[in-house]
Amino acid sequence: MAIDFTPFPPLARLADELASGKATSRLLVEAALERIGDPAGQGSTVFVHVSADAARAAADAHDRLRAAGTVLSPLAGIPISVKDLFDVAGQTTCAGSRVLADAAPAAADAPVVARLRRAGAVIIGRTNMTEFAFSGLGLNPHYGTPLSPYRRHEPGNERIAGGSSSGAAASVADGMAAAALGSDTGGSLRIPAALCGLTGFKPTASRIPRQGAVPLSTTLDSFGPIGVSVACCALVDRILAGLEPRLPAPRQLEGLRLGVLTHYVTDDIEAPVAAALDRALKHLEAAGAILSDVRFAPLERLPEINRFGFSAMEAYAWHRSLIAARREQYDPRVLARILKGENARATDYLDLIAERAALLEAAQQTLWQHVDAIVAPTVPIVPPRVADCERDDARYAQLNALVLRNPSAFNVLDACAFSLPCHARGDAPVGLMLAAAPLGDDALIRTARAVERVLDSIR
Repeated sequence: MAIDFTPFPPLARLADELASGKATSRLLVEAALERIGDPAGQGSTVFVHVSADAARAAADAHDRLRAAGTVLSPLAGIPISVKDLFDVAGQTTCAGSRVLADAAPAAADAPVVARLRRAGAVIIGRTNMTEFAFSGLGLNPHYGTPLSPYRRHEPGNERIAGGSSSGAAASVADGMAAAALGSDTGGSLRIPAALCGLTGFKPTASRIPRQGAVPLSTTLDSFGPIGVSVACCALVDRILAGLEPRLPAPRQLEGLRLGVLTHYVTDDIEAPVAAALDRALKHLEAAGAILSDVRFAPLERLPEINRFGFSAMEAYAWHRSLIAARREQYDPRVLARILKGENARATDYLDLIAERAALLEAAQQTLWQHVDAIVAPTVPIVPPRVADCERDDARYAQLNALVLRNPSAFNVLDACAFSLPCHARGDAPVGLMLAAAPLGDDALIRTARAVERVLDSIR
């Protein structure tokens, strides 16, 4: 019998099924492992390591705990994937690369992984990613390129899952995990969520501990979830943040003030993305939201400000000794991006810090003042074909810059941000990005839950 590669139900439903006895943790884990191992799927590309024995043992332990009346959290006994960026005790953290393949295994879990375990999550395995998280496309010449579910079974027409958390999104889209832990430095959670028809949440960076992971940019890195709903992402986020797993209630949509960002984020937008976004905005307005166009001109200077960028400069500082020893083992496209930081001067870095501080101040004074959230297309294009991304370096660079442009702006602004699917079922996946001011995470979750109800009704 053919395996169904559709996503797991939302986490709340899985928790209810576990509580009622309709499901067991062992059954959920076996379903995930079956999909990972089926040669008709892409498990061998999506996962760089599968913790099958450990996951089965953890599932059995949680089933025994549940039978004895102990449930650690609503996440207890549910299979979760972890991006290959994070330390897992006893495993080597390769960050999607061959460069670190002979590094010593991690002595301890990263804090975010430890918090998931303490909440009862079953770690099913490590997911593939862009090497060292340095691209929004998700290509990986070492371990293969995970695919979006969109048009995946049309030979020659396969589409990228998006990066850098490519395997994280594909693991959720194909039902190999119920939710995924990833990272977001310039959109690496929201891009693959958008291109795979899922929900991704980039929290305010400072809310989640960032130790125990290979850094891309120590200034911009954020850790968060990909799931099938806002509530799924919010539950995982609260556990990652060390908070009680109680979700903020949805707010009333009537009177919600949404600023629709114009210029910059809508440049070069493809027709299917524009149409899906326009339809979503009309339905939100009809449901009582108050929409207003917003232009935040400082964003339009980002290409100039990011001549080097935090990621290139900070990544080069971290990688320079590895590059000197193992340059030939790097993905050449990733290496080229890291080496952009080689010629940066201390004054360039200090100027960038000052420019960012000015952007943050301008946003605080204007962008966030009169709206509850900002709306923009997560990515201005539908998932590109893998062949187009691989065709030549110029096309790769063009597409990479385009998919990173919108979400990365909100990393620079230290915002919290969701990507929510807003396309009609069967159409190319399109993400609607909702963003709010730094540390406005709980309020944004309430807003996103309200917006999601409308988007679900038109999907």
